[in-house]
Amino acid sequence: MTSIDDLFKKPSAPSQKRKLEITKDPNEIYKSAKLNGKGHARSNGHTASVEDTPEDDDDVAGPEMPPELEDEGGNDEEGRFFGGGISTDTAEVLDFIDERDIQATARPEKIDSAWVRRLALNFEKKISKNAELRAKFEGDPQKFMGSEADLDADIKTLSILSEHPELYKEFAQLGCISSLVSLLAHENTDIAIDAIEIISELTDEDVEAEQEQWDMLVDAMLEADLLDLLHQNLTRFDETQESDRNGAYYVLCVLESLSSRPTVAELIGKSQAMVSWLIQRARATETPVSQNKQFATEILAILLQSSSPNRIRFISDLNAIDTFLTLLAAYRKRDPAKGTEEEEFVENVFDCVTCCVDELVGKQKFLEAEGVELCLIMLKEGKMARPRALRLLDHALGGPDGGACCERLVDAAGLKVISTLFMKKSHDSQLDTEHLLGILASMLRSLPDDTAPRIRLLAKFVEKNYEKIDRLLHIRRDYSTRVSTIDATVRTEKAALPAAEHEDMADEWLSRRLDAGLFSLQAADTILAWLIAEDDGAKDHIRHRLAERDESFQTVRATLVEQLEGMNASTEEEDWGMKDMLGTLIAFL
Repeated sequence: MTSIDDLFKKPSAPSQKRKLEITKDPNEIYKSAKLNGKGHARSNGHTASVEDTPEDDDDVAGPEMPPELEDEGGNDEEGRFFGGGISTDTAEVLDFIDERDIQATARPEKIDSAWVRRLALNFEKKISKNAELRAKFEGDPQKFMGSEADLDADIKTLSILSEHPELYKEFAQLGCISSLVSLLAHENTDIAIDAIEIISELTDEDVEAEQEQWDMLVDAMLEADLLDLLHQNLTRFDETQESDRNGAYYVLCVLESLSSRPTVAELIGKSQAMVSWLIQRARATETPVSQNKQFATEILAILLQSSSPNRIRFISDLNAIDTFLTLLAAYRKRDPAKGTEEEEFVENVFDCVTCCVDELVGKQKFLEAEGVELCLIMLKEGKMARPRALRLLDHALGGPDGGACCERLVDAAGLKVISTLFMKKSHDSQLDTEHLLGILASMLRSLPDDTAPRIRLLAKFVEKNYEKIDRLLHIRRDYSTRVSTIDATVRTEKAALPAAEHEDMADEWLSRRLDAGLFSLQAADTILAWLIAEDDGAKDHIRHRLAERDESFQTVRATLVEQLEGMNASTEEEDWGMKDMLGTLIAFL
């Protein structure tokens, strides 16, 4: 016979019963029981009732309910013996009270100035308490972790402000913005990340804040040294950890929002430490390309588009063009997968280089890094990169300082590549045609007279019985038809509006004409004017082709006159060389 000791020594059979998950601390249960006036610590506040008794226990003490009472079902007067112990009227009163309590609890809190002041006071208290406990119990984290959790909860509560931007001003005046920004230096990176996330929510472009409200909030953040603190967090984040990776993303979100104001974008561009981090992040080797790497290049593109000083600093101090071209070289023959972060990454890098080559120093660095040659390879062998390389060349060759790039394109056998693309009956988009026309017009403008590169360019238009001139005239007629249709609509709208409203609609009408292809029409007529002026054979061929549609050189001249008048009327800084060129061509025609 097995002894009791032997039974306890043997391992018990594995049980299939799910174990109860402990969701409350035993001490809390004990306290809650003691706080109940009708309960007892040992019974946890429960009173004995029939419902507490297991239904399948046959050994329950006490008399059973008589069968005849069970059958009659309603003989127990108001359930006093076996019911809840209260009458029907009392139950209704209690239900009414419970319903009122629920409605009072569900009533939304009023978000106003008083609420902001209470929020600010509690927020400052939580920061002070956490700092005090951290200093007092530096070596014992358990002593201050509770205050850290309270602080974290208060930080997240601040997100409500993004729905009430009218309170931004008062929130800033209370000094809470400075306190929030100071948390970016907190020893606990989780606290810092939560603070950065809230800052990104408050400054997000989707917040329906007035410009004055947004400016006051951002100015207070910048005064609290926000940019330096953001950079410090980027340097301490380890993006192999998900929380730190999210933190870096929130920092990039803040930079994107702040860059919407040009003065702040230039301020960010002056921070060499921040810009260096962005460039290094873009250069990081990753497979596949992560969201943060793509986002870093997007921020770089925004900063470069915002101002000329930013572009010059990036080019001169950080050797940005060489870095960007190195990143693009990997895609000269290979396309990134469509719809991926990598595709957006490539587009952003192209945007960065395109912005840089608008500056004289950018064109020089572009030539030194053999950017023209790289673009020609992409035009011949690339797919996704082809239209972007075409746009990049258009910007590099354009402007009064594009002559050196024009000569390099001819020397690198680029005329054949450009001519082949120009003769294609269909392009990927209207923008491709626009960039091709821009490249040809820039070369005719910038290549010196009686030089080999210019003679080779003119020969391309003359060869094969002027086929490229015929192609140019076909493109011109197409865009002329589109613009004429819009012009007719605009004239009808002008006639229906009082003269006082014409000025208000001027930008809208010009935008519609540009969408129809006004820029391409102007570029085509500029090329035709150069050919008419430079080559007698081309001049006769163009005159003959124009006459077939009852047009003449005056048709071309009218386009150039309108373009020059538009440049003279503009208040923006214009290319004076372009004005002189147009004036000369108009006089010749």
